[in-house]
Amino acid sequence: MLASIAIILGFQIAGEIISRVAHLPVPGPVLGMVLMLLASFAQDRIIGTIRPTAGFLLSNLSLLFVPAGVGIMRHGERFLNEGAAIMATIVLSTLIAMAASAYVILGVMKLMKISDEES
Repeated sequence: MLASIAIILGFQIAGEIISRVAHLPVPGPVLGMVLMLLASFAQDRIIGTIRPTAGFLLSNLSLLFVPAGVGIMRHGERFLNEGAAIMATIVLSTLIAMAASAYVILGVMKLMKISDEES
């Protein structure tokens, strides 16, 4: 478990370093995930090594939302004043992301010549 945490954190740190050194507008953890994806294409055993730990972390992901809830409670007045705009933005951006994902999936299926009957 310690080795897989070290691998995950290593990719995150590498992504953070690349993001800061290159002054990229992309967060370091996102670059780290891309690097981990590319590394998993090169070596299949990386996925097998980190899978149990990643599953454990994902199963406890809800704990990471506690600080966000505390932040909302600390800024209650602001949330009351701007809450409708925040919620509208969240809903609209979610719908846009879902539509974009659907179009990307359809485009990839078209490029790969995969029909709905095959899946």
